[in-house]
Amino acid sequence: MPASLDRTDRSILIAAGVLVVALALATAVLTPTRRGGRTGFPSSYSTSWDGAKAAYLLLGELGYDVHRWDQAPTEIENGAKGQVLILANPLQPPTAEDLAALRRFLERGGRIVATGDNAAEFLPAGQRFLENDDAEGETQFPALLPSPLTAGAQEISMAAPTDWHPGNVDQIAVYGNKGTAAVVTYSVGKGTIVWWGSPSPLTNRGIRERGNLALLLNSIGGSKGQEILWDEYFHGARGDFWSYVGKTPLPWVFAQMGFLLLFVLLTYSRRYGTIRMPGKVSRLSPLEFVDTLGDLYATGHAGSAAVRVAYQRLRFQLTRQLGLTSNATVAELARTGSRTLGWEEQALVGTLARADRNSRTLDVSDSEALEIVRDLHDYMARLELRGAPEKKRPSE
Repeated sequence: MPASLDRTDRSILIAAGVLVVALALATAVLTPTRRGGRTGFPSSYSTSWDGAKAAYLLLGELGYDVHRWDQAPTEIENGAKGQVLILANPLQPPTAEDLAALRRFLERGGRIVATGDNAAEFLPAGQRFLENDDAEGETQFPALLPSPLTAGAQEISMAAPTDWHPGNVDQIAVYGNKGTAAVVTYSVGKGTIVWWGSPSPLTNRGIRERGNLALLLNSIGGSKGQEILWDEYFHGARGDFWSYVGKTPLPWVFAQMGFLLLFVLLTYSRRYGTIRMPGKVSRLSPLEFVDTLGDLYATGHAGSAAVRVAYQRLRFQLTRQLGLTSNATVAELARTGSRTLGWEEQALVGTLARADRNSRTLDVSDSEALEIVRDLHDYMARLELRGAPEKKRPSE
């Protein structure tokens, strides 16, 4: 078995480990920020010395409508005059569709601000040149001629390209020296291209140099409200999955599938859900006969029949309780009922006479028949409450 470490060895190892960790942390914290190296990837997301986040944020603070563009050039709105596309050292090569879209963008009034030698692949009539590493230092380039691009910036600081001499007569060098051009501009259709030999003037380090911020603002041109698209698509950034899906028929497919699923759930629940029997009114209900008879009277407008039934019933009960003959007149019924039962004679005469008259005619209206029947039922109810007179019991 291997011998175990004694206390002294363990103490030495622990101290050495702590020292290594401390040195690593000190190196990470105290190492100076890189000042040299080629500005090959000026991303608007990067805060490093060769990034371009400072320029991106500054444009927004100055009032420009600037935002990152992570879609293909084919997605840029055609004919949007005044739009500016910034191609800061694009890394990935364009497709034929991308090149055609960029040309349409220019021909319809768009503006492209491009930097670096790789931009030659994207620009119409682009001429390749050698972009130098700015670790060798930056060069001061004066303005070669009066131009809107040189307003407020008679001199700029930029990593010097090597022997950039545009061969097209339409390409005008606005900054440079005897050995090379630094900034070139030319027109394509209704649009304009401003091409820098290096992205260093818009990097987090270079934007502070004299004349560089003015160069950026002059290259963008136009009003502060114009739309500026800072390309990140050719830096490798792409739209997320859902933005891609939104441009396909898949949302409609999902909507149809959702509707189908909802339909299946509804039909399943109706078939296999809890069965609730509807409430039923018993056919043995004593009111069923009354409802049916009332419906028949209402349908046939047989109000006189209803009046006749109620009138004959009241006459029968009155003659029985008052001890009158069945052929007693209305006046006799009212007089005897008033004397025996204490009812008002005139009201009783009116109700009985009205009922007698309308029970023999077919012209009575439904509303009038209903009123008469109600009055007859009131008298009938009062009569039933009084009850029949008790018969005297035979004496035992």
